[in-house]
Amino acid sequence: MNKPEFIDAVAAQAGLSKKDAEDAVNAFLGVVEGTLSSGGEVNFTGFGKFSVTHTAARQGRNPATGATIQIAAGKRPKFSAGAGLKKAVK
Repeated sequence: MNKPEFIDAVAAQAGLSKKDAEDAVNAFLGVVEGTLSSGGEVNFTGFGKFSVTHTAARQGRNPATGATIQIAAGKRPKFSAGAGLKKAVK
């Protein structure tokens, strides 16, 4: 499912217009992105948690040349599925 299909599904299930559903989905994504970029986390009990993980600097290998390269430390977004979501998928 892509974003337009997701917006259509939200509109149908919530009884909203497509414009209102699109605004709601974009607001949700903006809040999650803003919270993660400021170092916070978003937790929906039973569904899952969006958080930021820190990765250490490490050495990698260029697949084209085989040369060793240095990969800088960084932050990565992470989603951990909750028990309710795991159960629903089974």
